Amino acid sequence: MHSTNERPAFVFRHTEISIAAERVWLDGLLSHAPDARGLIVLVDNGAGRLHDPLRRSLPKAFESARYACMSLDLLTRHEENRDPDARYNVPQMHHRLVAALEWARHQPQLHDLPTAIVAGGTTAAAAIRAAAEQPDRVLSLICLAGRPDLAGAGPLSRVQCPTRFIVGADDPDREHHTLPAFKLLSCLSSWVALSGEAGEFRSIGAINAVAGPCLEWIENQLPASIPVPPSDDEA
Repeated sequence: MHSTNERPAFVFRHTEISIAAERVWLDGLLSHAPDARGLIVLVDNGAGRLHDPLRRSLPKAFESARYACMSLDLLTRHEENRDPDARYNVPQMHHRLVAALEWARHQPQLHDLPTAIVAGGTTAAAAIRAAAEQPDRVLSLICLAGRPDLAGAGPLSRVQCPTRFIVGADDPDREHHTLPAFKLLSCLSSWVALSGEAGEFRSIGAINAVAGPCLEWIENQLPASIPVPPSDDEA
């Protein structure tokens, strides 16, 4: 028989989701558990890679720290295959990300969870704009290298939530694009440079390298929705 004092296992449910945004349906994957500490929205400027083992590594790291995670493609397969400029359409991706945040706000299991966004590539610019537009919803932000400068000076200067930039020391965009964008922030901010091009999601090793700084920032800056149950060693 099980002890009546034994805590229930922390088990995530993984669900494929589709979110309506600007006359298209965005594919996503939601991992959630009843006692999640918060919600991390992880966005990509591609399509069809949600189940790729490389792309699943970072959500798994978030789950291990007891965060719900919504991984979302901001482009459709048609757009990725037919429109090479779609990944640079920051206004479009921004509006779609806002639609996804609104969708989450209406989900009973998600609407009370404090929310962070983790974005790379050109979706970093979309995330900057969403954070500037919805300061009451986006409470922490991480840009993984990428092109946050494409958000524009106005949105960058209006971001209120704690924001961390994680860049690769050898990232060719670092000096010309990422650093100037970082200097425009007026919020609590942090700059983390990792060896090589660690912020670019190009290998399991690179993702493992960014997982630690991501979780450190989120755990320190994102308000907790509920007390975290003690580990077995602390019980």
